[in-house]
Amino acid sequence: MSTQYIYLHGFASSPKSAKAQDIGDRFAQIHTELKIPDLNAGDFSHLTISRQIDRVAAEFSDDSTPVILIGSSLGGLTAAHIAQQHSQVQRLVLLAPAFGFLSHWLPKLGDEQVQRWQQEKYLMVYHYGEGRSLPLSYDFVTNATQYQEEVLQRPLPTLILHGKKDEVIPIEASRDFGRSRSWVELIELDSDHALGNVMEEIWQAIRLFCQLP
Repeated sequence: MSTQYIYLHGFASSPKSAKAQDIGDRFAQIHTELKIPDLNAGDFSHLTISRQIDRVAAEFSDDSTPVILIGSSLGGLTAAHIAQQHSQVQRLVLLAPAFGFLSHWLPKLGDEQVQRWQQEKYLMVYHYGEGRSLPLSYDFVTNATQYQEEVLQRPLPTLILHGKKDEVIPIEASRDFGRSRSWVELIELDSDHALGNVMEEIWQAIRLFCQLP
């Protein structure tokens, strides 16, 4: 039975992101299909983690095909929650996963801006995939609070690759996650959140972990 591989891009990103393209190209070179769905679903303003989960689950070909998810940042957090809900996910590769996303992001916005967002319902967020700022509904925050790391207890082989100089999601988030979960392997890389300088190392690790040709 052939395994299905799906890549989940990060927040305010797209299937055209540098990492998605790089990994997609490498899969193409070994003649293996990698699906890269657009998690914005054409409506970034009403993005939620729940909607991302539904969007990816819709890509599963059927109930029996094994699935391996590769998720970047918020896509990594989403992948972990999908794996918790769907037993056909057999392995996880998480690139700088956004564990504790709100606890890292909201303080950077500051209390005043978060309160204004709550009152006005929308906040302008720079979307890297679109190259412009777009409004994001406060529902994103309300929904994200439902997705806590504590529930992620399904023991499936999980590989985390995280940069030691990550300025967005500190590497401590992945260290903490792996500490209480014996099935998690963490590889610490000399990089930042983008991981742009270590793509070859990441690919070799993915290849080995997923037993790719």
